[in-house]
Amino acid sequence: MSSIARNIHQIEQQLPENTKLIAVTKTKPTAVLQETYDAGFRRFGENKVQEMTEKYNLLPKDIEWHMIGHLQSNKVKYMAPYVSIVHSVDSFKLLNEINKEAKKNDRVIPCLLQIFIAQEETKFGLSEQEAIEILSAPELSDLTNIKIAGLMGMASNTDDRTKIRSEFHNLKNLFESCKKFNSSNVEMTELSMGMSGDYAIAAEEGSTLIRVGSAIFGSR
Repeated sequence: MSSIARNIHQIEQQLPENTKLIAVTKTKPTAVLQETYDAGFRRFGENKVQEMTEKYNLLPKDIEWHMIGHLQSNKVKYMAPYVSIVHSVDSFKLLNEINKEAKKNDRVIPCLLQIFIAQEETKFGLSEQEAIEILSAPELSDLTNIKIAGLMGMASNTDDRTKIRSEFHNLKNLFESCKKFNSSNVEMTELSMGMSGDYAIAAEEGSTLIRVGSAIFGSR
């Protein structure tokens, strides 16, 4: 068993049944992704559309590609034919663009609203109020080629486990309260939170998708 396969196995063993692991493959060469694929793993997370598209073109087509980084509207068209889910939607304008490009490709693209939960200015995301405004907007029902499938958030980069747990807990509460907006194109099923340093806490607090890079591939 390769070290990558062993690391994936060890992490998955710690996770609740309903929590799925995403291997964060950004900056990793295609050979490493192929090795991960050969170990039987299929969920890859990338944060740049151009890099993700290059890898998509070179690798087997049964991979789930998760867009986890900040997304610019003008890049959506390149990933619309194949992306499995977008974790990082932070505006109605971006949802509109994803819907437009999904329609051209005859697809419905699942999206997560990225919520700003950390105490750092460097993180992207919506406030709770902004997320609720999107979910309650009448024009959302016109976007028939997207599905809002849940929320995503990144905790503060801190060693304070109590603070991290509190941020994840608050996001889980918001996720539960957003289920009242479920409709033809809103179905709150996925909560994307937790990375290499804090995925165990995230899983305990109800994450359904954890995004792990260095704990699988080693530090860069």
